[in-house]
Amino acid sequence: MVWGDKIYDFVVTITPLDRTQPHPGYWPSAWPVECGGNRRQKAGIGGLDVRNGTASVVSSKNHLWNVMAIERERGQWFVGGTMAAFSGPPPHGWVQRIDPDTLEPLATSPELPCGEHVWCGAILAHANGSIHSVNGSYIHRLDPDDLSVLAERKLPADRAHNGMLALSDGTIVTKDLRLEGQGGTTITRLDPDSLELVGEPLVMPEGSMGRIAADHHVIEGEDTEHIYVPGIEHLFRLTLHNGDLVLDDWRAKYRNEHDQWGLAWDACLSEGSVWLMDCGDVESVRMIHNTLPNGRWDEPPGASISWRRPAPWTGAQRLLRVSIDDPTEVETIEPFGIPGGGIIAPPVHVPDQAMAIAWDSVNGGLAGVSTDGALDVAWHLDVRPSMQPVVFPDTGELVINDFTEAGSDDVIVVDIATGELIDRVATGSRIANGMFLSAGGDRDVWYCTTTVLARIRWR
Repeated sequence: MVWGDKIYDFVVTITPLDRTQPHPGYWPSAWPVECGGNRRQKAGIGGLDVRNGTASVVSSKNHLWNVMAIERERGQWFVGGTMAAFSGPPPHGWVQRIDPDTLEPLATSPELPCGEHVWCGAILAHANGSIHSVNGSYIHRLDPDDLSVLAERKLPADRAHNGMLALSDGTIVTKDLRLEGQGGTTITRLDPDSLELVGEPLVMPEGSMGRIAADHHVIEGEDTEHIYVPGIEHLFRLTLHNGDLVLDDWRAKYRNEHDQWGLAWDACLSEGSVWLMDCGDVESVRMIHNTLPNGRWDEPPGASISWRRPAPWTGAQRLLRVSIDDPTEVETIEPFGIPGGGIIAPPVHVPDQAMAIAWDSVNGGLAGVSTDGALDVAWHLDVRPSMQPVVFPDTGELVINDFTEAGSDDVIVVDIATGELIDRVATGSRIANGMFLSAGGDRDVWYCTTTVLARIRWR
């Protein structure tokens, strides 16, 4: 791939995101996309105030692989996902508009082609009014009312895609997922209306497992967008400048000894840093992405694709902080120090509390890491998280799951400053994975996992 002769080297400081303002490129909503926005800060408006309320749960065992919930109009919620069809009839993607009180579907998309790849894709509420879905090797534009297909595109890379973001100019960027030894990941940019390609697909120098994060800046009077792509050894940056998406010369090396640590999942952009956790390509992830179509076998794989299997490396789980101003400044901490750590979801940094949240799904453990100066463990909690959390900076609350020894996947609420467990709610699920929690904006959170969708409210 020819990258051209454009090189951009900017010094950028990321300022706190105003959570009350619409995100450029999206429908004006507080939660129009996974993690609530392109920086992946996972921050909800207001708070749950669980100390002064009692939780109630509405749970639906819909037997679907529920990946994420997003909001378009206030109170208008959509859930997207795929089928956990690791063998048997071909899988497909799907999107539903959900009654927030009963969790019954008000509209359901047709079965969306996915190239027979089984993996968690993404949905978003675009500024043009549509719901967009990426699943497997296809992207769809859907009518928000009846979820009929307005446009369909088979993506250039015939592999599972994970993550999809709308940039400030409205174009959509997505990527396929590739592990070590599988070649460079393809970054695809598309027109949000027609789904036609915008420019040539970019093949990265390395494969990439984690989802992309992005930030929009005005530099010397010009709009500039940066997209961060976690690779096999490096964290890369793309720049959208004057309408062109190019690889710039910013890159950070986060991984050296391949037998000691695994690959990074998604990044969180906060307070001038990129936050990552490595040790993510656990055995189940490797199995899914080392078969084609991804996640498909002649016979059911059974417990062999459990994320609870021992990690295929010796190192402890790490949290990494990379300076955006100087990518050679890479700080690491091992919050638990237990060999063979592993995760299936990325960290979050909460600038209001100067705290990063990390965990070890394989060995168990949740930690708050103080980021005011050198990284330092502030607290530990003996729980086993696995999924994408939500934070409420205004009230200092963290919401994440705890997969218990009894096999119940509970939602817990934790005081970000102290690590105190201040509430625990059973979701009705006995399957934990790395899917997304979403902040509802009404003292509530949405919970997604395989076979179960739930909404938890505090009153």
